[in-house]
Amino acid sequence: MYFFAFLVFLVVLIIASSVRVANQYERAVVFRLGRYRRTAGPGLYLLLPFIEWQTKVDLRTRTTSVEPQEAITLDNVPIKINAVIWQRVINPQRAVIEVADVGNAVIQVAVTALRNVIGQHALDDVLKAQSVIASALQTSIDDVTEPWGVKVERVQMKDVEIPQSMQRAMAQEAEAVREKRARQIKAQAELDAAQLLRQAAETIMESPAGLELRRMQMITEVGAEQNTMTIIMMPSEFVEMARAIGAGRTTSGS
Repeated sequence: MYFFAFLVFLVVLIIASSVRVANQYERAVVFRLGRYRRTAGPGLYLLLPFIEWQTKVDLRTRTTSVEPQEAITLDNVPIKINAVIWQRVINPQRAVIEVADVGNAVIQVAVTALRNVIGQHALDDVLKAQSVIASALQTSIDDVTEPWGVKVERVQMKDVEIPQSMQRAMAQEAEAVREKRARQIKAQAELDAAQLLRQAAETIMESPAGLELRRMQMITEVGAEQNTMTIIMMPSEFVEMARAIGAGRTTSGS
């Protein structure tokens, strides 16, 4: 009787110790006597004592920061650059069996790919086309990590450090570009003003009376500014033209 009760207790204990739980974001890679058996989870599953053991894998996206790395650009400029990698395990079996430490392996691949990709681009591309370089990095890293069951979802360059001498040279170049643009705008404004003045002169030259009126207007403006009296010698043609206009108005009025 006691022996039967002991057997029942032992069976219950074994079953209780065999029950395992995996969260929704976890998978358990189960080995039986050293050989891969199955991938369990999420939820409840059984693990046979003494002959089966497990390795749990987190399937959530993880953010990994790559420490600043020294690299040389295509135009031989030494820079320091770091990146951030978003990675996710998509095949737990491969992530456990194919590589010993999948997280560290991805970082080492990222370091190598970062140096190689930076060496294929000039400094201007590294500073201006970071999205293109990040896409190339993602493709390069993902090609290596795919057999390990890891998907690289995104790569972003976090910081680019360039030498102080290069920073001063780039600042001088930017200042020269701004000065050139300002001179171009000023020259274009002077050209537009000259063209407008030429058009105005051509319009005034078409009418001698208009020319004289413009001259009188300018003299009036100068006299008003200086608060002086100005005596003007008017051409006889202009006087005769004014008389003719006045006579025509008088005749029409009568």
